Amino acid sequence: MNPPSRPPFVGRALPRREDRRLLTGRGQFIADLDLPHMLHAVFVRSPVAHARIGSVHLAQALAAPGVVCALTGADLLALLPPVPDTQLSLPSKWTALVQHKFINPQQPLLAHHKVRHVGEAVAVIVAESRYAAEDAAQLVGLDLDPLPPVVDPEAALRPGGPIVHDKFHTNLIGAFTIGKGDIDTALARCPHKLTRRLRHHRYAAAPMECRGVVGLHDARTDSVTIWSATQVVHWVRREAAAVLRLPEARVRCLALDVGGGFGVKGHVYLHDVEVGFDDEGRILALRDRFIVDCGAWNPIGAGVVYNTAVHLTGPYKIDALAIEARIAATNKVPNAPYRGAGRPEAAFAMERIVDLVAAELGLEPADIRLRNMIRADEMPYRVGIPYRDGEPIVYDGGDYPRALRQALAALGGVADFRERQRLAREKGRYLGLGIGCYVEGTGVGPFESATVRIDPSGKIFVSSGACSQGQGMETIFAQVVADTWSVDPEDVVISLADTAAIAIAFGTIASRSTVTLSAAIHGASERLRAKVFAIAANLLECAASDLELRKNGVGILGVPGAEVSLAEVARAARPGWDHRRPPGVDAGLEETYYYEPPTVTWSYAVHAAVLHVDIELGRVSIDKYAIAHDCGVVVNPMLVEGQIVGGAAQGIGGALLEEFNYDADGQLLAGSLMDYMLPTACDIPRMVLIHQHSPSPLNPLGVKGVGEGGPIAPPAVIANGVCDALRPFGLEFNRLPITPQAIQQAIASATRPR
Repeated sequence: MNPPSRPPFVGRALPRREDRRLLTGRGQFIADLDLPHMLHAVFVRSPVAHARIGSVHLAQALAAPGVVCALTGADLLALLPPVPDTQLSLPSKWTALVQHKFINPQQPLLAHHKVRHVGEAVAVIVAESRYAAEDAAQLVGLDLDPLPPVVDPEAALRPGGPIVHDKFHTNLIGAFTIGKGDIDTALARCPHKLTRRLRHHRYAAAPMECRGVVGLHDARTDSVTIWSATQVVHWVRREAAAVLRLPEARVRCLALDVGGGFGVKGHVYLHDVEVGFDDEGRILALRDRFIVDCGAWNPIGAGVVYNTAVHLTGPYKIDALAIEARIAATNKVPNAPYRGAGRPEAAFAMERIVDLVAAELGLEPADIRLRNMIRADEMPYRVGIPYRDGEPIVYDGGDYPRALRQALAALGGVADFRERQRLAREKGRYLGLGIGCYVEGTGVGPFESATVRIDPSGKIFVSSGACSQGQGMETIFAQVVADTWSVDPEDVVISLADTAAIAIAFGTIASRSTVTLSAAIHGASERLRAKVFAIAANLLECAASDLELRKNGVGILGVPGAEVSLAEVARAARPGWDHRRPPGVDAGLEETYYYEPPTVTWSYAVHAAVLHVDIELGRVSIDKYAIAHDCGVVVNPMLVEGQIVGGAAQGIGGALLEEFNYDADGQLLAGSLMDYMLPTACDIPRMVLIHQHSPSPLNPLGVKGVGEGGPIAPPAVIANGVCDALRPFGLEFNRLPITPQAIQQAIASATRPR
């Protein structure tokens, strides 16, 4: 929009405007809502992983003090339809290109006939208080006929075992294959080959705020307002309207302050990888067959699993590729995306393989990476397989080798580290260097929308369906709007996550909001600018082509002082007998724009760490951690760093501490924070961040997504670093998490250092 020259707000590390509200206790979360006569719901859950439901006894619960009603799955089945499966739909471009098969075992509101995992809800108690509902839930009797559970995804795919969903006669509920080149011929011609099984485990998102929802029915209008701790208010509205059999216009959904999102759970992946390479370590062919444990239901279809497939090769050139993915149903809690959404699993597999190739040839892992990386002069680079939007994957810019060199330089360099490692080993200390690289598709479609309005005060109001869960969106988009309109961020009001404020929107997932919403804001502003200039030209008695944006207003090019404020333009735009709009210009200053990205932008990063393994205690301590990353144009460096460091902390926790363990009966063994280990400040090192900038050509600001990048590389970094440290023992760690117990057991069974 070419506002006049001045230092832009985009690129400044402005403090988050949300922080004053949140840090002084004036934020509002779901638990803060207390509506008059509000009722409370508590669910009765299955204590076993797999069973047929005989009967659910509600009589005692219904007679308990304060109970208003109690319903079973059978009751709800008679009253309401199931939740629609619109989230599972795949773009027609994708289905035409990828050989696939998917089964959708549609999840009911409450279990009926059969329970499929421990904790599955079978009844709901509604009472006048939370306490009354909790007490009454304890009075519900369940007659369950136990069935043998299946908890291992490989076992689930073998014939003759327990079936999670009887009507399908199989636990294989999804599969696809993608690739390029002739994989069999390429592998046969490779001078060297190796195969490995790698296991990426399942761990928790653990946001500070748990799930929550409050609903209010207005009998006068037969409409419903829903407050939800969600990332996607328009999805919630759509699905709630379908279940309640109401038009979407009579359902309003809004999110208040949301205490973290991150998705829900990580995934279990078993990778069987075969790689072929030459004497110099150049990877010539790669085959990956992996199984994903989706639990009892598959709420997100193929999206996360396909993410793993298309992100597997990362920043490397590999001419022959074959990927076969299978999704298995088991008697566990359903899986859903967790920050990174399939990409950490891909990076773990690929980066371990690169280090294994280096070890096989006796070469430096960093050198192997440099030999295989796509160079900057090869950008834009066509990967040769489609993304999940059906478009060909084309990396849109960057310098991967430079990022690797910068990250290693921040640690002191490889040669210096190897000398320190040698001296440390002589003293019985085991240091390791771990590297993890990734490339991340961000800003996925299909669309995002924004409404931009200028009111008679001169302030600019932006409405969007994006939902902030700590990213600082109010600050980020105020900076974007400030530069777009040549105003101060304080003159911008951002309204997020309210379906009443904007009719159609998508929401905040998949590192997309800064990319897609900034472009939608730009599009709406471009349209609105034409109207602002037309009215301003009428006020200033000049041509619209002679105008420019100035601070808080519009002026005539080359004529100082000849200007009108945005407030004056907005007042002139009002309807009425005495309006000052030119002929043919409608009243009001408001535009809505729907941005449909052509495809995704591609962020990338290299993480590297120096760590120490205590061979007596099995403890891993991270001495130094460096990240060189590129997310295009950085809107707010402070918030970007917060996203990356926070995400990396989650990835470190997942690599070293966190895991959902189940026993053979499908019982969760780490069901509380007494048993489930989360990282603390003592576990997370200070991190050095290096920013690279390769603006994306695919959107007006040149931005790329960054929200999910932080957790992608750390599991690979930690595994590679531990293997490097313990190389004298001849150990490999290809299974996560790498706990102290796992290290102690491996060392105990290994030969002594060579």
